[in-house]
Order: sequence, then C-alpha cells, then structure tokens
Amino acid sequence: MKNSSETSCRIEKDSMGEMKVPATAYYAAQTQRAVENFPISCLRFGRPMISALGLIKRSAAVVNSKLGLLDAQRAQAIIAAAADVEMGSLDAEFVVDIFQTGSGTSTNMNANEVIAYRARELVGGDTKIHPNDHVNMSQSSNDVIPTAIHVSAVLSITGSLLPSLGVLADSLGRKARDFDGIVKTGRTHLQDATPIRLGQEFSGYESQIRFCMERIERSLISLRELPIGGTAVGTGLNTHPQFAHGIISEISARTKEKFIEARNHFEAQAAKDAVVEMSGQLKTLACALTKVANDIRWLASGPRCGIGEIRLPEVQPGSSIMPGKVNPVIAESVLMVAAQVIGNDATITIGGQGGNFELNVMMPVMAYNLLQSIEILSTSATNFAKCCVDGIEPEVDRLNSLAEASIATCTALAPIIGYDEAAKLAKEAFASGQSIREVAKSKGILPQDQLDKALDLIAMTKPGL
Repeated sequence: MKNSSETSCRIEKDSMGEMKVPATAYYAAQTQRAVENFPISCLRFGRPMISALGLIKRSAAVVNSKLGLLDAQRAQAIIAAAADVEMGSLDAEFVVDIFQTGSGTSTNMNANEVIAYRARELVGGDTKIHPNDHVNMSQSSNDVIPTAIHVSAVLSITGSLLPSLGVLADSLGRKARDFDGIVKTGRTHLQDATPIRLGQEFSGYESQIRFCMERIERSLISLRELPIGGTAVGTGLNTHPQFAHGIISEISARTKEKFIEARNHFEAQAAKDAVVEMSGQLKTLACALTKVANDIRWLASGPRCGIGEIRLPEVQPGSSIMPGKVNPVIAESVLMVAAQVIGNDATITIGGQGGNFELNVMMPVMAYNLLQSIEILSTSATNFAKCCVDGIEPEVDRLNSLAEASIATCTALAPIIGYDEAAKLAKEAFASGQSIREVAKSKGILPQDQLDKALDLIAMTKPGL
C-alpha cells in the first residue's frame, strides 16, 4: 500500500458485488473480502512465498503467450508486474491472514489482483487486464498454492538452509580436528564412562549435522515435483496440453533448480505428503541441534561448579543481578528454535491429514510453518557456528583431571584381571576418592609398566585389547 495513513476508498467489483477497497491499494475486491473475513492474526506470508507466487504468475504469462493464449501486450505487462512481485517491491500489498481459506485461494487472488492492477498501471490506456481471465489463465489456486509451497521451500533450502548447515558442520569439523589429541572422560547415562577424545565427541556432532543434510537432500526429490497444470482437481481442465511442461521448464530455467511435473496430479493436489516428509526431516534436524547445543552448554557448565571442560565465547552479560555471570545464550537460542520447529512439524502433520477427496484444505498454515522452520533453522545454524562453536576453547587441565579421575578406566583392566576384580577396584577407588591407577598400584595388581600400558588413556580411545 502506497500510504497507510490515507483512508479514502474506491469501489471494486467481483462476482459477489461491490467492495470498498483502500484507494491506494493494488489489490481489489476479493482480497478485501479476505481481509474482512479473516481478521485472525498478524501472520502473513513472507518473502519466499510471495516471490514464488510472482515467479509462477510470470512464468504462466510467458508460456500462455508462447502458446498463443495471451496477446503480447497483456503478456508483457503481466510479466513485468509479476517480476515486481517476485523481486519484493509489492510485498506490502499481500495483506491476507495465514488463517484463511484452506486452499489459499485468497492469497492466490491477492497475487492475481495485485499483478493485474500493476500490469494495467504499466501498460496505461484502457487495456483490460483481468485477475482471473489473464493473470490466472491456465491456473487454479489449487495448483498454484501447492506449487508455490514447493518452489519456495526448495529455493529456501538450497539457497539458505543447506549452506547454513554446511557452515555449522564445517565449524564442528574444525573443532573435531583441533581437539583430536585431547583426552577426556566419556559419559553414558550421565555417569562416568571410558575415555574418549574431545575431537571424537565433536566429530559425532559434525556427523549428526551432515547426516541431516543428506536426509534433507533426499527429501528435496519429492518437493521438486510441481502440481501446476492440474488446475481445479488435477485433470488440467482449461489448460493447454503443453502448459504444465512449459511452465515447469520456465520455472526451472529462471531458478536454476530442477523441477519436474507431478507424476500424478491427483496425488499432488489431494495430498501434501511431500511437505510432511520435509517437515519430518526438519524435525530430525531440530532433534540433532538440540543434542549438540545441549551437550555444548553442559560441557561448558560452571565455570567452577559444573563440568567445565570447555569454554564458550562470552557474548553478553548473563544476569541482571549476578555480576560477572555469563550464560550459554547462543546454545539456548538454538534450543528454542528446535522447540518451535518441532511444534511446527506437529501442525504440518495435522495439516497433512487435511486432504479431503481432491484437495488438501490446510495448505496456508502448512506453508507458513514449513517456511518458518526453514528460515529459523538456517539463521540459527549460522549464528550457532559463528557466535559459539567457532570460539570454543578446551579447558585442557580440567579435561585431563576428570579423565584420570574416572573410575570407568577400570574397564581396560577387565580383560587382564577379570570383570569382578576390576569392579572391586572401581568400588574401592570410589570409596577412597583415589583414582583407579592409584588403587591398582597400591595393590600391586600389575607390574608398573603393564599397568601404565593398560591405563593409557589415549589408547583407550581406540579399538584394541
């Protein structure tokens, strides 16, 4: 909207009659009806979805023109107007609430009306450019909206999420290599376990993120199938037989991403399984990030009265009352993102059950939650890497001390003296406060050289007897 302070109106008409629309708005009657019908929240579609709608409308005009269905003057005006939507200069005109008609028809018509108005503005004169007849030619909300969901998700994942996860995985990988020679106590069940190298621990974190990337890439295969061309119920009514192939080729060329026509248009419009699948992968990523962020904040707990094996970068004061306190705030922000993504997945899962006969009627909320999950996972992964992981430093003395003190090191003696005798050593060490090495030495369990070899902490972090 050009000036939100202007309250004057104009009259617009649609098939249901007249509507008062803000005088400066690019949208028209159907959008205004949706604004009045759905005063539900402050949630609106963001840049990726609006951009995808512009891309689809532009591509449709290109193809309809090539097929001789749309005259050159109207086609060029629609292409230019849709490009404005794609590039973001008309975002303020997309005013429909997320909680709207389940097909997303209101948002599709919002796009059609904005593009039609802008196209008329560009061409000038008395040329009529109709939102339905021209901008929406060969399309239906029922194939446009799911196509926009798939396109926006693919572009957001390949352009933002996967590169961000690569940054985080690389950061964790560097720490794994830097810390590879540092031994520490392992922990299972939150109890002391046999030694592990700090680098090995971080290599596990790196692998978690890289495996998540692989899972997401596999699920992109499903999202690359586009429903466009199916129109109302998947039959392709009111489209040229070459339209679907043409528009998907145009979208692929413009985005430099490989999209294909849905192998079955009835599945593609009646179900949203591909969205549910991808959301499941994002939930898995959220679980992985929770594991990594939680471990890192616990390893840094203290600094004196906790585990205190690593030191995190100090990014801000941690308390309004306790001077000098510094908290693991970056890791905590990751945990909250993960919680939001898991909640989003629950909504998407329920939305996926909203396919009734030939159409899913939960698409807007599924789209919003999917795209929000992609966005916040992308930004938090990069932030976690740059503001936390990159600056992690080991507390080597603390790591060595706790590794030596762990009674679980008796495990290395079990093949030599037997499980039961090793257990006795462990209980005595725990009761006395001594290390396994000290108790074993005092009892003369093994000659000193054999004892030192058996209790070599670094050797315990490798396969062998």
